[in-house]
Amino acid sequence: MPNSPSGPVMVAPLDLSARVDEALAVQAEAFGLGEDEIMVRRQIVQRHMTMPGARALGATTPDGRLAGFVYGMPNDRAHWWSTVVEPYLRALGNDDWLDDSFVITELHVHPLHQKQGIGRALITAITDTAAEPRSILSAIDQESPARRLYRTLGYTDLARRVHFPSAAVPYAVMGAPLPLPRG
Repeated sequence: MPNSPSGPVMVAPLDLSARVDEALAVQAEAFGLGEDEIMVRRQIVQRHMTMPGARALGATTPDGRLAGFVYGMPNDRAHWWSTVVEPYLRALGNDDWLDDSFVITELHVHPLHQKQGIGRALITAITDTAAEPRSILSAIDQESPARRLYRTLGYTDLARRVHFPSAAVPYAVMGAPLPLPRG
């Protein structure tokens, strides 16, 4: 069980639709989102949670606060994310990763709770229950604690310099076979 400054956190299923505002507050702190972005992401999260196979986990502190969360779903080539990344993956012969993959849609840990093993616990727990043989995700294409974490879990770059229409910076698409290794 990972720890936070306030004690051990519990990783468990999360009703993300019911706690969307709390989760987005964590994401805003971790990712630097403004109010307008939060409003847009609230709608996206609510829509994603209605998709087949979508599920979320939360890391909750002893006082019941959300220290971090992850959500994902089986990938679907018709989803917006897949349509954006597919040409980049195809150009490198990696577009088969869009099939039979569990996509990590979002993973965020509040800055006060980072570097405690919470992100690792969340991503391994959610992928442990995936029926798919592999996982894919996107992350900002620069060295960061998140990218280092993903590499220690077996994720490798499938495409880099991926440009999403709404993002100012390029992303990398990463993939890993499941189950993820323990470290």
